[in-house]
Amino acid sequence: MTIDWDAYKDHKQYSVRDDNFEITLEFLKSYYNMTNPYDIYDALKEDDIGQMMLKKRNITDAATLEKILYTI
Repeated sequence: MTIDWDAYKDHKQYSVRDDNFEITLEFLKSYYNMTNPYDIYDALKEDDIGQMMLKKRNITDAATLEKILYTI
């Protein structure tokens, strides 16, 4: 899957969140209708920018991402 970063930019303009990673998670959940943390993790893992976001936050698996999803 390729993340549509142009659509993300449009989504970001209307988001109330400040953190780009939280906005990205929100975007994936709404734009792609993703609710499963494993699907979200896989989508980020397949994308170059997504990989940088995961690496920056030391997220190495879907279980860790799931914990973050519960906080936003």
